[in-house]
Amino acid sequence: MDDGFGKIKVIPDHFQVSTPPSEDSLQNRSSPDSQPSTGNSSRYYFLKDRSRSSLWSRRKLRRAAFMLNLFSLRGLPWSGADGQEKVQLTAAELESLRSELADKEEREAHLKAQLEHIDEILRSARLSGYLYIRSRWTALPGEPAPIDDIDVDDWLPRFVVLHGQCIFFYLCSTDLSPQDSTLLSDVVEVGPLPNFIREDEGTQYSFYILTRQGLRYECSHVSELQVNTWLSALRTDCKLESDVEVPNGS
Repeated sequence: MDDGFGKIKVIPDHFQVSTPPSEDSLQNRSSPDSQPSTGNSSRYYFLKDRSRSSLWSRRKLRRAAFMLNLFSLRGLPWSGADGQEKVQLTAAELESLRSELADKEEREAHLKAQLEHIDEILRSARLSGYLYIRSRWTALPGEPAPIDDIDVDDWLPRFVVLHGQCIFFYLCSTDLSPQDSTLLSDVVEVGPLPNFIREDEGTQYSFYILTRQGLRYECSHVSELQVNTWLSALRTDCKLESDVEVPNGS
């Protein structure tokens, strides 16, 4: 019969005293397989976050190094402390860095001026484009006639601009100052020249511009349409009559 206190029923040995865990149970409990799934999950996400943070730091360092290489800056010493990347510069390196940045700013300003110059030419010039150019002087009175130098290949590419009352000759389209120029009022004759063949470029169509000083500019281009356009524009602006076409040469 169970012991009782009044109406309270007591069941002996129902609540057993917990005993200290054995050594085997501690080993089983500490093994990875016996860990709860929530523990494994927490540890996995912690390692994953730490890996992401390390990967982000490496990417940030590579991005900074790429920017330095992009602007052609010298390699700078990097150091890390407390997980932060820092650049250590001496006074000489800092001055060199400032000098390089100043040079790049000057280069940027020069390129901007070139771009504005080209834009102005394209907007305001009557005609512009690349032509092969060579120059010859006509013989003065009493001098022998110049020798036939049609086989001499001394043609040089020039960017020619017909603007206002002048013809400008630039080494290239990005130059800010022309290499040579002549006034339209000094042009006394414009006309075609015999065609010729240049190796690897085919037939070249050509024309000449003669000034009152005796300087003769010979111009050529691979496009017959381009040559005819120049001839028409020069004759109109210089108020010259159209000359009889010269028969094509070989």
